[in-house]
Amino acid sequence: LSRPSCQEPSAVCDALGPDSPSLVSVRMELSQRLAVEELITTEASYVHNLQLCVSDIRAHLQKKQLPELDLEGLFSNTDDILHMSQRFLKGLEDTAGRGQEQLLSISTLFQEFKEEMEAVYKTYCASYEHALQLVESYRREPRLQEEILDTLNVTVPHTGASDLSFFLVMPVQRVTKYPLLLGKILENTPSSASAHSALQAAVRAMAQVNANINEYKRRREVATKYNKAEHLTLRERLARLNTHSIAKKTTRLSRLLMHEAGIVAKVEDKEYDELEEKFQCVASSVATLKENVASYMGHLEAFLLPTPHQCDLQMDEGPAQQCRRLSQHLQSAVFPEFKQRMDRLVWQPLCSLSDTLEGPQQLVKKRLDKLLDYEEIQERKSEMGSVSYDEEAAMNTYLAINELLVAELPRFNQGALQLLGQILRSFGALQLDLAAQVLQQGQKELQQLPHGHLALPSFWKLMEDTLQQSGAQLRSFCQAFDTVTPSPGTQPLTPAEERKVLSLVSKHGPDKLYQVTSNVSGTRELDLTLLRGQIVALLQGADTKGNTSRWLVDAGGTVGTVGSLSQFRIHLNPFLILGEQQPMLSSLPGPMPSVCPCPVVAGFSFAARSPQEVTLQAGQPVLVLEPHDKKGSTEWSLVEVNGQRGYVPSSYLVTVPVQDPAGWSLPV
Repeated sequence: LSRPSCQEPSAVCDALGPDSPSLVSVRMELSQRLAVEELITTEASYVHNLQLCVSDIRAHLQKKQLPELDLEGLFSNTDDILHMSQRFLKGLEDTAGRGQEQLLSISTLFQEFKEEMEAVYKTYCASYEHALQLVESYRREPRLQEEILDTLNVTVPHTGASDLSFFLVMPVQRVTKYPLLLGKILENTPSSASAHSALQAAVRAMAQVNANINEYKRRREVATKYNKAEHLTLRERLARLNTHSIAKKTTRLSRLLMHEAGIVAKVEDKEYDELEEKFQCVASSVATLKENVASYMGHLEAFLLPTPHQCDLQMDEGPAQQCRRLSQHLQSAVFPEFKQRMDRLVWQPLCSLSDTLEGPQQLVKKRLDKLLDYEEIQERKSEMGSVSYDEEAAMNTYLAINELLVAELPRFNQGALQLLGQILRSFGALQLDLAAQVLQQGQKELQQLPHGHLALPSFWKLMEDTLQQSGAQLRSFCQAFDTVTPSPGTQPLTPAEERKVLSLVSKHGPDKLYQVTSNVSGTRELDLTLLRGQIVALLQGADTKGNTSRWLVDAGGTVGTVGSLSQFRIHLNPFLILGEQQPMLSSLPGPMPSVCPCPVVAGFSFAARSPQEVTLQAGQPVLVLEPHDKKGSTEWSLVEVNGQRGYVPSSYLVTVPVQDPAGWSLPV
């Protein structure tokens, strides 16, 4: 449509008169042309300003490299809006010169761009409030505000803009103006025109786009309010309690219990339930993987740490030294690089994903609370016919949270699964790289081993034979070690305790007496509490009920039970008595003289473990040649037994008084 000249309206008015129907039609046509021209020219101006915002202002701020400036938060998805608007403007300009078909083409163009417009403007409008908060915070920082003003003066001095909000508001204003511009064209289009119905559909479409954007923005505001994870102390939680909150929580709990008991039906939403189940599965997988990766890295580092026996090896060459060299190389070179790559490619993305899950998890929890409120209010509304303003707002809050989760969880689940899959693939690739490096280094060391040239079956046969031989030697050593009795370490007794012991000897015999080397605390009925050094008589290796895990003992007038050696690790030493009037036998208190005036016997059996030692039997007489070893240590004594000489532990020897005992004799 071509624009009429300025003289045409006056000429027409003079010819037709001011109230002529034809004149009304001409005026409508002129207004229609002006409205179309306004749509196209304002769109071109809008696109030009967007280009300034992206190409000039943002680029200039990026060059300043100000870390305090959140450019992504300020400009959001302006790039997407610019690309879409450029294509939309081209479509509008292409409608020129189509005569009566121009209006129909414009209507069709709006219908084609409707969904894309809604998507890009949704995102921008939802983050617009955050951008304004950033602008306000920068205004309070003189240095940042000065940098921003400098950018505006350099890039867009003709606009006279005093801050970034002048440009940031443009997308919000533009999307809300589309229904008005289309409505203006529609007002000046006769209902009989072929494009009238198409224009009506375009106006409704853009009005719906704005309504959807507003609803999405409202949902996002609700989500922002509830999806923040709060870490409150007990004092802060108690401070939040009041009559209203307690009543609300009580009502929710009551409603939840009625759900579980089947008293009232739960509002079912199969679509949401499936999405939440998938989301919880993703969240559980991320938490488990994070825990396992941390445990894996800890165990791997501990495994590669040099062990004490490897550090103390006094070997210059040989397999042991090569093993140590391999371990040190893995610890100092291979593992640090692997750990660094794991942190960058696995751990940090995994932690970021875990942090991202916190918001939706809070929103899912809050949805359940709001669902319980919604059911309660809905039930009251069906009974009374109406509810209060606050109750209506609570119902709308639930609906907003539910709609937001239903709309966002599919995309979130898909994105989380993709990121989780990428993390797992990176983890697998790093494992393969680590295995390859270890194998390569191990093969280098293997080639230097004496048997590195053997075929694999022969090598395994050699290893099997060597391990069997070593196992036999170890078992032989263990058997020899088990025959060695530990040092008795008997405790000295007071005269009163000696009288009690003599009483136990007269009742039970000396072979039943033991001295306690650890304090025993009774924990059950009939249990005895015994002190270290106390003498008891073992009555039987079980309690009165036949339980072999507890022993029945006489503590000198008091009979009771104690835990067995296997249960409480209590060490009891056999306590030997020579007679009623003689003192208790004990380990030799100090160095023996070269010729001992008193007979010496073996208090305990001892198995020789080397040619320098001699075997003893409990009660066997011995002749002490030297009460010390060659280094002067009194822990070992040189003795002669049955014509054989050797060393035995000094603590295994006891002295026997010269006079004849008048009671119990030493058992042999």
